[in-house]
Amino acid sequence: MHKKIYRTILIVSIFSIAMAFLESAVVVYLRELYYPGGFDFPMKLISNTIALTEILREFATIIMLITIAILVGRTTLEKFAFFIYSFAVWDIFYYIFLKFLIDWPLSLFTWDILFLIPFTWVGPVIAPVINSFTMITLAFFIIYFVEKYGKAKINAIQWLLLIIGSLITISAYTEDYLHFMMQFFSFADLFKTSESKNVLIKACQYVPQYFNWVLFSIGGICHFSAIILFYLNNKKANYLEL
Repeated sequence: MHKKIYRTILIVSIFSIAMAFLESAVVVYLRELYYPGGFDFPMKLISNTIALTEILREFATIIMLITIAILVGRTTLEKFAFFIYSFAVWDIFYYIFLKFLIDWPLSLFTWDILFLIPFTWVGPVIAPVINSFTMITLAFFIIYFVEKYGKAKINAIQWLLLIIGSLITISAYTEDYLHFMMQFFSFADLFKTSESKNVLIKACQYVPQYFNWVLFSIGGICHFSAIILFYLNNKKANYLEL
């Protein structure tokens, strides 16, 4: 690969690592305010303003990661590759910085709140770290083929595997939380403005009980199957054109 792509990867890495520190710094501030004795479930009740700010902060984070990918990627697929790469690097270093700053998580199996959109995702820290390394693998394969051969292609079957795998993984992250909340609300209630306060109060009583590793593993198998097929198909296609 040319030196320019290594420079691009380095720049995206630095950007993502810096974003990870900002993200971890915000969490340090929030935990100092709401969990001075250390974070644990159930969550402390926060105001609607803080809850909305956190959701919008997550949106802003995704927009920033998409923006850097658009700026550095040359093709649509390469832009996608740099997005998932920056997302993965950001996520991994987020936990590294938290460990350095406040000695958290205690282990890779410590439960964490992973995402709030469209509702709360929870899981042991090791799960999103696994997802991140999976994304980095796919990103590097895409970048490799685009750089070496000028093109790369994810076919319909591979996209289907990636999408299904992602939906299954999200189900694993949200299953336990939704099981708890559905005892008190309908699915539609979780999105009603009129119920937002009640939903927030009840959510702060939630304590994780179970992570569906089987479901998570199935999602991972779909992802890795798509990555392997992508690599083999693109290697074969480019070999035949030589």
